[in-house]
Amino acid sequence: MRFDDLSSWLRWQETLHPSTIDLGLDRVAVAWSRLYSRPVPFPVITIAGTNGKGSCAAMLEAVYRAVGYRTACYTSPHLLRYNERIRLDGDEVSDADLCAAFERVDAARGASTLTYFEFGTLAALDLFVRFRPDLAILEVGLGGRLDAVNILDSDVAVVMTIARDHTTWLGETLDEIAFEKAGIFRTGKPAIVGHRAPSPALTCRAEALGSELFLLGRDFDREVDALQWHWQGQGVSRTDLPPPALRGDFQLDNAATALMAVSCLSGRLPVPDGDLRLGLRRVRVHGRFQVLPGEVTWILDVAHNAQAAQALADNLRSLDCHGRVHGVLGVLADKDPKVIAEPMVGLVDAWYLGQAKDPRALSSAKLRAALQGIAAHGELNEYPGIEDALGAAAASARPGDCVLAFGSFTTVEAALLRTHRDAAS
Repeated sequence: MRFDDLSSWLRWQETLHPSTIDLGLDRVAVAWSRLYSRPVPFPVITIAGTNGKGSCAAMLEAVYRAVGYRTACYTSPHLLRYNERIRLDGDEVSDADLCAAFERVDAARGASTLTYFEFGTLAALDLFVRFRPDLAILEVGLGGRLDAVNILDSDVAVVMTIARDHTTWLGETLDEIAFEKAGIFRTGKPAIVGHRAPSPALTCRAEALGSELFLLGRDFDREVDALQWHWQGQGVSRTDLPPPALRGDFQLDNAATALMAVSCLSGRLPVPDGDLRLGLRRVRVHGRFQVLPGEVTWILDVAHNAQAAQALADNLRSLDCHGRVHGVLGVLADKDPKVIAEPMVGLVDAWYLGQAKDPRALSSAKLRAALQGIAAHGELNEYPGIEDALGAAAASARPGDCVLAFGSFTTVEAALLRTHRDAAS
């Protein structure tokens, strides 16, 4: 074996390919054909989108596990441990199993180099085939058409909301981005769009392929009644459903989209109403408006684009923080910090800006310069690193205050590590 511990494997994978991101299916397709040369023996749901795909994947996993089906779920990125990306029956894969899968991928790639994400995707699929689940749920990493997970033909393809993000790789316009996302659609298979105003590029691509298209608001929808909600689609109704255990009204659209995927697979994997309700109550996603109560309430959110930031602001308004809100922000250099921060103007009382421990992170100085125009409603404080910013916010917060950590996965990771340390001390 090349390495005998997970951290060594991961450090090596970060240097294997010349580019961190290099979209394309040729390298992974060849390696996958050497690992497994037949169609996978289980149904696959593939989920793309700018926002909402992680929540949709978590809902599907929770619902199918509530029934008792064996699930395999692949998501990215992780927050605290790489193992979070690959779950078998809800459990993170072990270091030993990951290292063994990496060894098999290493042998299968031959002389070809793979990106960090491609290596992990192949390892996940290798582990899935060995696990033999009843269902595999795959979250697209970037785009869709040329993303590594797209080497598998999905039985159900889902595209959630689409916004301008990752424009360097996916294009500047929403139609260009939507075309990339629609690359996961397949001929004759369900193509579900969980967006109420989808780009024409999505619908045109589905129609050109002959996919079975289902649009939120046209072919399926949800209605809210007091503390419950109802779903309709394909002539079927699911009534008296509990809200999913994720904050935000927009999560009902995500849940409705997940239920459409459940409906499309109902002939192979039926889900009784009781198990559906149980799964919605059990769903959890770390880092998506994650509220950690205490004398000072911590709010963690990976929102890193305008659409997600607006959803975060809407959630923040409904939280009713009795004291001051201390906003800790760290973003990656390919993001627009102003559009991420602007929805929080008037909600955040003091800002704490820091550079995350990520080679792609925006420096604190550049972050401060980008936000100068929005600081009239709050103090703007700059720190060398995100840990310093978190520490300053924690020191300034008083009982009844809230600390909001947002802007990237690395910011939320640092906040989670800090709160875990504080709880253990």
